[in-house]
Amino acid sequence: MAHLLVATSNAGKLSEIRGILKHLTVKINTLPDLRHTQEPEETAATFAGNARLKALHYDAATQADPTTDHTRYTVADDSGLVIDALNGEPGVQSARFLRPDATYTERFSEIYRRLNEVHPRPWEARFVCSLAVVRSGTVVYETSATVEGHIADTPSGTHGFGYDPIFYYSPSRRTLGEIDQHAKSRISHRGEAFRRFADWLESQLQINPINS
Repeated sequence: MAHLLVATSNAGKLSEIRGILKHLTVKINTLPDLRHTQEPEETAATFAGNARLKALHYDAATQADPTTDHTRYTVADDSGLVIDALNGEPGVQSARFLRPDATYTERFSEIYRRLNEVHPRPWEARFVCSLAVVRSGTVVYETSATVEGHIADTPSGTHGFGYDPIFYYSPSRRTLGEIDQHAKSRISHRGEAFRRFADWLESQLQINPINS
């Protein structure tokens, strides 16, 4: 059995990840399972850099914390919304846009204010997810995935989380906030990145089936 630390405490994100990995024999721990571990400062200029930074940080924490049940792989992702007309903002600052404790309603309002000032529709955008996997202090796997769309005229939908209600996915003619979790996982940036990880992990388990 593979032991994983998935470096998140976001319930929506974790539910999506668990669904993707459900066909694998894995034991999943998350950040609340770690004791007295501070979050790292996300100082990298790219999603890939922040994913790597977080994976290395939490991997080091697992080595010192026996309560993680000898977790072998630490998986971290960094994701966010990139809007072309805003020169890539909010980008790597997506979770901290405006300020760390800002509500998404506040963030949506500021995004629309800026967009209406600088650029006509359509407001092309994409979600990006970069993922890094660390084992015993070494990065052993990385990948990135995107989903293309544009900013909707107004927020819509109660599914998902974060910026989903303002991201319009043209093939579905809906925002990601209007798409249920199962359908979203098939098309989302995070879904694609974690499916690639699942394929990689499955190949590792085939090579080394006893991984505990």
